[in-house]
Amino acid sequence: MKSTSLLFCACLTALSASADTLDTIRSSGEITLAHRNASIPFSYVDADGRPMGYAVDLCLKLADAIKRELKLPKLTVKYLLVTPDTRMKAVAEGQASMECGSTTNNAERRKLVDFTIPHYISSSRFLVRTDSQIRSIEQLNGHTVVSTKGTTNIKSLGRVNNDKLLGLKIVEAADHAQAFSMVVAGQASAFAMDDVLLSGLRATAPKPEDFMLIGKALSIEPYAIILPKDDAPFKKLVDQEMRRIILSGEINALYAKWFQHPIPPKNVNLDLPMPYMLKDSFKYPSDKVGDL
Repeated sequence: MKSTSLLFCACLTALSASADTLDTIRSSGEITLAHRNASIPFSYVDADGRPMGYAVDLCLKLADAIKRELKLPKLTVKYLLVTPDTRMKAVAEGQASMECGSTTNNAERRKLVDFTIPHYISSSRFLVRTDSQIRSIEQLNGHTVVSTKGTTNIKSLGRVNNDKLLGLKIVEAADHAQAFSMVVAGQASAFAMDDVLLSGLRATAPKPEDFMLIGKALSIEPYAIILPKDDAPFKKLVDQEMRRIILSGEINALYAKWFQHPIPPKNVNLDLPMPYMLKDSFKYPSDKVGDL
């Protein structure tokens, strides 16, 4: 009985800790943003470890809105590097107020955290070496395929493997960079991941033409910034600012900056027009997404 009471108290403590984000920011004068190291162009780091990207820029705009709302003379932005496997926990446990990356909003994750309005909609595909001659999912029969630990792609890959009886050897990498390096080295025949992230990795490779994307979409992935669970005042403020950024057209300039112009560190232009599903979603911004 004692252990049950302790568990209940711990749950209440965790709930109260996740429900006072604005108070914590107000009293500390600081906000911590979780970021990634290789989710180009959403959230990644330069040679000096400085965070940058489309989602990072969005989070900085949200931080400015929080500063205005709280009437703070100064708001110090701190950063926390996370992986696909630790990003949800970092926000759920209060280590960061938001995660700025390429994280899919789905029902399973919403049990632990909340999400704001999606800033991108991607689809899961495969990246292979051009000289492999693999051009379809079926041609991967019996091959080793890598994906990143803690991503929705692992589950999509497992489902397709079972449905098509492909006999794949599925390997989990610690992050996108490691997964890509396995394809480069011939340790895996394909990397299953969201197409936009694969495009970013391919574009920044020494010889982009050595790699190509293949296969039909395995799943649709609406990316959104992670927020603490059940913190209504904080979520309301973030959602309001996201709607303003989208409906004012500011989002279009941000998108062009990261997807249609040269980006650091190698000044590569991904040259990716805005997906039609994303354009449609921006007409009526909502945090409600379909779980596909």
